[in-house]
Amino acid sequence: MVSALTVSEWALVGVSALLIGMNKTGLFGSAMIAIPIMASLFGARESVGLILPMLIVADVIAVTHYRRDADWGVLIRLLPWAVVGIVAGVFIGDAISAENFRTMLAVVIIVALALLAYKEFIHPDLTVPERPWIAAILGVLAGFSSMVGNAAGPLMTLYLLSMGFQKDRFIGTGAFFYLIMNVVKVPFHAFIWGTITYQTVTLNLITVPVIVGGGFLGLLLVKRIKEKPYRLFVLAITLIGAIRLFFP
Repeated sequence: MVSALTVSEWALVGVSALLIGMNKTGLFGSAMIAIPIMASLFGARESVGLILPMLIVADVIAVTHYRRDADWGVLIRLLPWAVVGIVAGVFIGDAISAENFRTMLAVVIIVALALLAYKEFIHPDLTVPERPWIAAILGVLAGFSSMVGNAAGPLMTLYLLSMGFQKDRFIGTGAFFYLIMNVVKVPFHAFIWGTITYQTVTLNLITVPVIVGGGFLGLLLVKRIKEKPYRLFVLAITLIGAIRLFFP
């Protein structure tokens, strides 16, 4: 795998690694560019396992920086259900076509985004009820979409924004959620799907310095963005990502 890559393909892998690092430290949406690039280079299913260790490296950078900002109450409500979604994705993910899954996920995200925009711009004092069933549905969907396509980001973004979190709390809670969830996925990719191999890990190790650089670049840029523009940026990127799901 590593020796077969051309110079231009290595450049695309490097860009993807940089964007993954930036995405995990607060510039959410960057990975929406990286994921299709990697899929075009290595195949849709294979790229999911290839990207996973890259995401974990970036997650570690994020949780190290935002370790004091996570809301563990939210995490405890979500994570057990996310694990259920991951296991469901392992065993029934192949039964759902990629096209149908993308369309379903895009519709869910756009509806949720419309509700959040209503709260953000029209009815800001509206509170989102912290019902267990809401966390259960979101957790299962996030786990499932993460397992089959590393696509949990938009769902979690909308859920955490609906909590009214400030920037650091929003990023920190998401960082711990993704790290724990991604680590849980590793054995499934390695021993059941076979998408993590010696060759993929070799490529992952080569990309680590670029991911770290992207992570620190993301931290520097996020610090320069104020709270309100940051929320608008995240909403806009989430909408773009949802629309893109309608297209292969």
